[in-house]
Amino acid sequence: MKKVLILLIALCAIGCKKYVVLFEQPTNMKLDKLKLEVFLDKKKVQDINLNATNEMPTYETAELSISEEGKHVLEVKAKDTTFSFDIKYPEEKYIMVTAHLNNNGKLTIGILKQQYNFRVH
Repeated sequence: MKKVLILLIALCAIGCKKYVVLFEQPTNMKLDKLKLEVFLDKKKVQDINLNATNEMPTYETAELSISEEGKHVLEVKAKDTTFSFDIKYPEEKYIMVTAHLNNNGKLTIGILKQQYNFRVH
């Protein structure tokens, strides 16, 4: 039984491909309680509710599973606008998503992509 468990853990570590996505919680109080719908390759994978803070931004982490390496599409829907980003696995497996409210009142979603984990304090 012990050998089967070790084999299962090893296969999962080798076979499981995931994007690690950090969602920045904003400091702008106008973005408090904003709901983000997250889609990966046209499939809805998660809902994120932003919780604004008056302090330093905090981050909520999500792991999004994929079945194969290569190019994928990450979409973030906020209110009535969908923001679409092309991402590659494994070259861009760590992603940070940030919501920003422009001076004209329009919402913008931006991302940072990199191969290594972000160092967030």
